[in-house]
Amino acid sequence: MTIKKNNVDLTKFNDEAVPPYQLRLADFQLAMQDVYDFFYDVNNGLIERGLDRLDDMLRPAIMSGLLSDMLTASLARHSRTLVENKYFNGHPDLVLKGVYANNSAKSGSDGVEIKTTRKAGGAVDTHGARNQWMCVFVYETDNETEPAIDRHPMSFTEVYLGQVDVDDFRKNSRGELGTRTATLHKEGIKKLRENWIYLNKA
Repeated sequence: MTIKKNNVDLTKFNDEAVPPYQLRLADFQLAMQDVYDFFYDVNNGLIERGLDRLDDMLRPAIMSGLLSDMLTASLARHSRTLVENKYFNGHPDLVLKGVYANNSAKSGSDGVEIKTTRKAGGAVDTHGARNQWMCVFVYETDNETEPAIDRHPMSFTEVYLGQVDVDDFRKNSRGELGTRTATLHKEGIKKLRENWIYLNKA
C-alpha cells in the first residue's frame, strides 16, 4: 500500500519574478520537490509499519519549523550564491557566500530569510521587524480525509519573495511570558506579494 506522491506544478511559477542573489525559479522548484520527495519516502516507510504519516504526527509549529529548515538547506544546495547561515538561530537563514566570516552572521543584511506558514496570503509572525529579503512558503496539509491512506500529500500553494523594511511591520503585543513578534501590516504584505514566485491555489 503506497500513498500519493506530490510533484511541483511547473506551470504555476511567475516567469516575470525577479529574485535577488541570482536565485532562479528552478532553485525553488527543486527545493520544493526535494521536500515532496522526502515526505513521500518517509510516509511510505511509516505507512508500511502501520504508523501515521509525518503530516499527521507533527504539531503545526513543528511542521513549519521542519519545512523551513528543509527548504533553507535545499535552496542553499541549489543556489549559485547563497549558503546556509552557520550562526545558530542567526539571521537571515540564507547568507551571501563569502560576505560574512565562515558564512556565519548573528544579524546580517545580505541574504534571504525563509518562513513557512499555513496562513493563505503569506502573513507570518517573525521575531522582529527588519530590513530584509523575506521568502514565505505557504503550505497546506490534509488531516481530515478518511480513510487516512487517501489523504492528499502536503502541498505548497504559494511562495512569495519580497524586500521589506522595518516600517512594513506591525508589532504584536504579548503577555509577560510571551515572545514579542512582528508581522507585516497590510501594505507590507502587499509589497511581499508583488514579487510572487509560485501560486497554486484551488
